[in-house]
Amino acid sequence: MRTADEEKIISIGGMHCATCALNIEETLREIPGVKVANVSFASEKANVKYDSNKADQNALKAAIEDLGYKFLGEIDEAQAERKREEELRTIRTLLIMSAVLGSITMVLMISNVLMSSGLSMQLSFFILFLLATPVQFVAGYRFYIGAYRSLLNKKTNMDTLIVLGTSTAWLYSTIVMLSPDSFPNPEVYFDTSAMIITFILAGKYLEAVAKTRASGAIRKLIGLRAKKAVVLKDGKEVEVDSDQVMVGDIVVLRPGDKVPVDGTIVEGTTTLDESMITGESMPVEKGVGTELVGATINKTGYVKFQATKVGRDTMLSQIIKLVEEAQGSKAPIQRIVDKVAGIFVPTVIIISVAVFLFWYLFGASYFGVTGDHLIFSLILFVAVVVIACPCAMGLATPTAIIVGTGRGAELGILIKNAEALEEAGKIQTMVFDKTGTLTIGRPLVTDVIPLKQGIGENDVLSIAASIEKGSEHPIGKAIVLEAESKHFQIPTAEGFETISGKGARAIINGKESILGNRLFLSDAGLLSQSVDRSMSDHETAGKTVVAIAHGGEVIGFIAVADTLKPNARLAIEELKRMGIKSIMITGDNEATAKAIAAQCGIDIVLSQVLPGEKAAKIQELQEQGSIVAMVGDGINDAPALAQANIGIAIGSGTDVAVETGDIIIIRDDLMDVVAAVKLSRRTIQKIRQNLFWAFGYNTAAIPVAAGILFPPFGILLNPIIAAAAMAFSSVSVVTNAALLKRFRPSGR
Repeated sequence: MRTADEEKIISIGGMHCATCALNIEETLREIPGVKVANVSFASEKANVKYDSNKADQNALKAAIEDLGYKFLGEIDEAQAERKREEELRTIRTLLIMSAVLGSITMVLMISNVLMSSGLSMQLSFFILFLLATPVQFVAGYRFYIGAYRSLLNKKTNMDTLIVLGTSTAWLYSTIVMLSPDSFPNPEVYFDTSAMIITFILAGKYLEAVAKTRASGAIRKLIGLRAKKAVVLKDGKEVEVDSDQVMVGDIVVLRPGDKVPVDGTIVEGTTTLDESMITGESMPVEKGVGTELVGATINKTGYVKFQATKVGRDTMLSQIIKLVEEAQGSKAPIQRIVDKVAGIFVPTVIIISVAVFLFWYLFGASYFGVTGDHLIFSLILFVAVVVIACPCAMGLATPTAIIVGTGRGAELGILIKNAEALEEAGKIQTMVFDKTGTLTIGRPLVTDVIPLKQGIGENDVLSIAASIEKGSEHPIGKAIVLEAESKHFQIPTAEGFETISGKGARAIINGKESILGNRLFLSDAGLLSQSVDRSMSDHETAGKTVVAIAHGGEVIGFIAVADTLKPNARLAIEELKRMGIKSIMITGDNEATAKAIAAQCGIDIVLSQVLPGEKAAKIQELQEQGSIVAMVGDGINDAPALAQANIGIAIGSGTDVAVETGDIIIIRDDLMDVVAAVKLSRRTIQKIRQNLFWAFGYNTAAIPVAAGILFPPFGILLNPIIAAAAMAFSSVSVVTNAALLKRFRPSGR
């Protein structure tokens, strides 16, 4: 049976930490037919690829719900936003209750006001019990549910540690409350359990707020969509919801309207603001036959266009889908973190039990601890369990990926997955296709050289344009386009004749005029040494030269070339400063290739490379030990884009190139290639910072919580402070990642 791969982005509710995500991921991968499963705690989504002949969405749902989590399915971002708001409201309500009751409990215990007012010890303990118990089991209910789910599946997570630590403090205090006379120095720690839960909820609330802000890119993209459209039906303009527009419908755009779907103009001219898609601030001229992109804004004209892509097929919807997939994917560095997280919680439990046994059986006596050794050992046990929660570790990578890919999308740089984001920062060699990538992709007039006294550039251009007017040849089109840009009158030509392989002739103002190459001039007896020499000088610069004769005399020549894109040289210079080697690859001859390379500052040229050989050239560079990126735009670039470590497709190019690329540059600006590399490096820098602080925090905090500072300095870490520190570590990691939103590429 032929495999039928399907890919789903599924929202999941009820995850409390990175270990939850890891447990779900491992379970999904065990389902027959599932090929790829990546679960992100930060985005609360799972990217799952499976063979639909062996698995389906019901199997995914059953697996997730059997673990005790909520299967929310393929909800859109608006629904996801509502879910996040509901979760924030729930956490906020529990936090307020927990903070009020926990603070009262702590104040009463510190001030000892209950005992000093004449109440019995047992009654005082009971009042504290009444205040702390709702915090433990109402505000802390979510942690108990999470721990129960994990144990049910023979796994552990952050909830396991929280429940273990707070329940130990609460249970011991409850036993003391029920029978205070059984203890030589009866003390309760209801404030410890209540304030630990309070601080953890505070951290969860701040973390959820930060995550919501960090993932704002998709919300911004969705907000660009037009809500309404005006469609022609039976000759009448009818306003409908934009999602009701069908392929083939004729849509009307007035000045100020937002384009509802992708399409092609069939009537009228206008200018469009495409900055929300391309990042380009200048309005773009549009006429009949040109394409419109949904979410762009019509500035001036009244036009009609035919809808070609609607719903999920529009460019904006595809961008949103790419960003969602990228944010749910995992960078290679995350796999290492997952392995650590998978063994971290059980390791912490073993360490905390060992700490308790050490101090209770040996340490407390040896180091002269005064008071109840059981209580002393329990406090250290609780401190280790609480401070070691691996939230920061689990958030370090995915939050940076979410912000980095989201910021890229806002800048018109679409990064398809986290692996591409990480790999782009390691690029050592950047290979550029020439035509359409480094160059504009079509010939333009570069020089108009008069050769006769009294004849100016406009005279030469006027005669040439008159001959070529109506020509379909690329050189002829370039000449006519240049003449039209000068806004002078082009004479009417008569008796137009094309001479294959040589040029064309016509009668202009009663005189025979010709435009062509050396052979044409030679056949007409007009090729002199001086003309030949002048043409050769320009040809060595990689230009195509045509001479113009009028009335039996050569009056000048015109040089035409496929010119560099505006920022090509600037991009190459910036890459050099970043330590990245640039190479140009092309099927053109060596002279033309080297001329273009010299203009943009590229030292290494691979010329006369056939389309099928480009991928092999990339492979040769890789075999030399280089991490290679390929930048291209055409169908013949697709194999090379796929072969490269990173394929960067110019979005103005073909769909095949865009489909093959790992990174898509929407604007036709090579400085965005530089920006993509810089964004990658900045994102990886944030990931490393986050992991350093997350691992460093746990490495330093666990020994302190275990009492390592007590023998030399008499310092112990209060479990309440441990909970506050743990919560702060998670918030700091998410906040640090959110700073990526400030990334500004040069030139923007």
